[in-house]
Amino acid sequence: MMQLRMAAAVGGLLVSLCPLGFAQTPNPRQTLVGDMQTPAQVSAANASPQERPLTDEETADLYMARKQYREASQTYLRLTQQNPKNAVYLNKLGIALHQQSDLREALKYYQRAVKADGRYADAENNIGTIWYQRKRYGRAIRAYLKAIKMRDDLPVLYSNLGYAYFSNGKYPESITAFRTALAKDPQFFEHGSSRTGSVLQDRSVTDRGRFYYLLAKSFAEIGNYERCIVYLRKAKDEGYTSIKDVKRDPAFAAIVKDPAVEDLLNPKPDEIEQP
Repeated sequence: MMQLRMAAAVGGLLVSLCPLGFAQTPNPRQTLVGDMQTPAQVSAANASPQERPLTDEETADLYMARKQYREASQTYLRLTQQNPKNAVYLNKLGIALHQQSDLREALKYYQRAVKADGRYADAENNIGTIWYQRKRYGRAIRAYLKAIKMRDDLPVLYSNLGYAYFSNGKYPESITAFRTALAKDPQFFEHGSSRTGSVLQDRSVTDRGRFYYLLAKSFAEIGNYERCIVYLRKAKDEGYTSIKDVKRDPAFAAIVKDPAVEDLLNPKPDEIEQP
């Protein structure tokens, strides 16, 4: 199974909890004067009369944007203690713990979020991502399908389902899921959007050649032949040995005579390995 190299880095856990671009402030332990201050306290000290200090949630989101996951989890924990039925806080705490590789605790808070809000697809998706990372692909698939029943309009859920199907060796189901993600957002795999940072994606796969080939087929089936050729080339570059299946697969019928595809299928003499 293979890793997908698109707009975002492959193989990592993708999430963005608040807009990026904040300047990195010094670690409070490294400051030479004054007491340790939270981002909210710093904001309050520097605020003009018209500005307001950050809320605790905004402070935690800022920690997440800076990848200060321990500090973020501490702040989210305080919020969940104050608001034990708030599914959003529970989910965000789960993500902060997830980013610290504390999968057991992260799963606990995702489950609490779904219990607090039985229609919260974001948290159910994140449960699926826990199982995906544990290579429990059947359980991941079931969680992603449950999330889709809650919200069937989010392409990221179908993308995650496609990865889980692929990793479970269910390639036709994988293609169907990716095709659905693309139908909902034709540019999805280019920008790799997450749902305002509350949904996790794990794009790690191992058989990259086959994965790129199946993704090329998904693009071909929705008529995006330019991207199809891009991923056929990636499949070939990864050493996919069945690349010539393009000639027999009806999904590629419209492009099999394209010069770029012919070049892929018929290597030049200098590309052929000598014995």
